Amino acid sequence: MTRYGPPEVLTWSRVSLPPLGPHEVRIRTLASAVNHTDLEIRAGHWPIRKTPPFPYVPGVEVVGDIAEVGDAVTALVPGTRVVTMMQGMGGVRAERPGGYAELVTVNADAVAIAPTAIAAADLASIGLVGVTAYEGLKRIGPLAGKRILVTGAAGGIGSLATAIAHAQGATVVGVVSRPEQAEYVRSLGAAETLVISRDAPRLEIEPGSLDGVLDSVGGRLFDSCVQALRPGGVLSLVGAVDGGRVTFDLWPLIWPVTLTGYSSETLDGTALRDAINTLAGLFLSGALKPPRQTRMPLSEAHRAHAHLEAGGVKGRVLLIP
Repeated sequence: MTRYGPPEVLTWSRVSLPPLGPHEVRIRTLASAVNHTDLEIRAGHWPIRKTPPFPYVPGVEVVGDIAEVGDAVTALVPGTRVVTMMQGMGGVRAERPGGYAELVTVNADAVAIAPTAIAAADLASIGLVGVTAYEGLKRIGPLAGKRILVTGAAGGIGSLATAIAHAQGATVVGVVSRPEQAEYVRSLGAAETLVISRDAPRLEIEPGSLDGVLDSVGGRLFDSCVQALRPGGVLSLVGAVDGGRVTFDLWPLIWPVTLTGYSSETLDGTALRDAINTLAGLFLSGALKPPRQTRMPLSEAHRAHAHLEAGGVKGRVLLIP
């Protein structure tokens, strides 16, 4: 990218690789997932913080094999399958070029070793949304036996949150925006689905009927989600695709209920490795299924952005070199 704008500002270009630092690794990309973060940055809604902002390579995550290691790196060797995300790669911080590239350079401490028993595309489809869902659900507490609502349940974070919560013993209520998404969300483990149209003012759910909410939507749904919590319930906010400005009734806070949240901007290498190990274990045991994948060539990232912006995507969009 050399400017903000529509998907067409994403162009496929040849660039020079920086020298590899002693504590860095170079990763040969196998799959890079597209996130709504990438779309917001590209459109200029979330300004890039580096000076000057351009040229800019998007992408906050990548799965690949290590191609080269710095002189001081001893725990990793070429050929090792790894996953890396955030920590200044792409995103608004843009301390490093992002994951929309054939070769990605990061600090060695910013990677997690990935089991080769999981296909690279499957791991990429879990990726950052899986880590965000996992960390967001952790804020709710142990899930076994609880009734958990997941907003945006057919989307990236929501689909993984539905599957993870089900795998950890929760009864999941999935909220979707289109009737045709309900079957997909039930296939991920949701016991119930609620369809809310884009012009509905609120979510129709019984007050005091939920132990927890994993919310990636915010906006007009927020008040009804808070109202639906039982005393001692927890709402964990991980996104607000419907808008961050909300109004809600304060009275549930004296029951009390807890409002908290998680941002992947706080992710570090230790937390990444913990999350990937847990998610990989659930996947290999059969308790967690990867979300559906839409694969597109890395060189056509602009088409991937347009596809995601059109709405109705089930699961994740992956860029493949």
